[in-house]
Amino acid sequence: MPQLFAPITPYQQDYLAVGDGHRLYYEQSGNPHGQPIVFLHGGPGGGCSPRHRQFFDPQHYRIILFDQRGAGQSTPHAELQHNTTAHLIADLEQLRQHLNIAQWLIFGGSWGSTLALAYAQSYPQVVKGLILRGIFLCREQDIAWFYQKGASEFYPDAWLNFIEPIAQNERNDLVSAYYRRLTGTDEVARMRAAEAWSVWEGRTSTLLPNRQLVDDFAQPHHALAMARIECHYFIHKAFLRPNQLIEQASILADHPIHIVHGRYDMVCPINQAFALKQALPHAHLTICESAGHSAFEAEICQALIRATEDFKQLSRSIN
Repeated sequence: MPQLFAPITPYQQDYLAVGDGHRLYYEQSGNPHGQPIVFLHGGPGGGCSPRHRQFFDPQHYRIILFDQRGAGQSTPHAELQHNTTAHLIADLEQLRQHLNIAQWLIFGGSWGSTLALAYAQSYPQVVKGLILRGIFLCREQDIAWFYQKGASEFYPDAWLNFIEPIAQNERNDLVSAYYRRLTGTDEVARMRAAEAWSVWEGRTSTLLPNRQLVDDFAQPHHALAMARIECHYFIHKAFLRPNQLIEQASILADHPIHIVHGRYDMVCPINQAFALKQALPHAHLTICESAGHSAFEAEICQALIRATEDFKQLSRSIN
C-alpha cells in the first residue's frame, strides 16, 4: 500500500507581500523542474506543516506550500482584516504568477477543498486538475452541522467541552457567541475560547482518538489563528453565495478531479462529497470506509498518495 514519501527540506523559503499589510510564507521543495502542485491547508487558519510535503513524489513534483492570510508563519498572525475568500483566491493567483507557473495542480483538504474549488472556478484555465479531500462546501447547513447540532450527537462528551465557555443563554447561536469572545478585548476569554474551538475540531477529526493531534490543535499559536479565522469566515458564510461551489461546478467539467472522503467524517459529512460528485459526474470519488476527516488517517493517506501518483501522467503537458 502507498505510504507517505520520506521527509524533505525545501529548496526555497520566502515571504510574498500581497497587500493590506499581509505577508504570506511560502516554500518550494522537490523537483524545481517538475510538475507544479500547490497544497492548500485547511481551517481556514490551519497553516502548513513539513509532513504536508510528503504526499508528493519529490522526484516528480515541484511542491509548493504556503500559509494563507493570518495562518502558520504568515503575518500578521491571526489577522482578520482584509481576510476573505476573495483575498485568498487573489493571493493564490498572485503566488502562481510570482513563481512563473503557467498551470498547476491543486491539492486541498477540508477548507483547502473549498478554496481549491473557488479558485479553480475563478481561474479554470491555469488549473490542470484537482485532488480534493474531506469536501467542505461551506453551506449554512454544513457550518451548522459542526458548530450547532449534528456532530454534537456523535461526540456529546467533547461537545460539553466545546460549549463550556459559552453562557447558557447564548448557545442558540454558538458561532456568533464564539465570535464575540474571539474578537473581544478580554485576552483570557479569547484564549480560552480559541483552545475550546480548536480542540473540538481536533477531537472529532479522526475515527479513533488521536491524543497527539488534539495536543497540536490545543497549542496556543495554532489555536488562536484557527479559531479566530475559522469563526470569522463562518460568521460571514465563508464569503460565498449560498451553494456557490455546486452551482458553479460545471466550470470544471473538463478538469480531472480526484475526491477522497472518509465514510465517518464528522467534521465534513460525506453527503458533501456526494453533492460534488453529482455536480461533477466525471470526478473520481474514493470513499475511505475506515476513516474520518484527517488526511493522515491511514486509508485516506493511501488514497491521496494514489491520486498524486495518478496525476504523474499529466506532467508532459505542463511547462
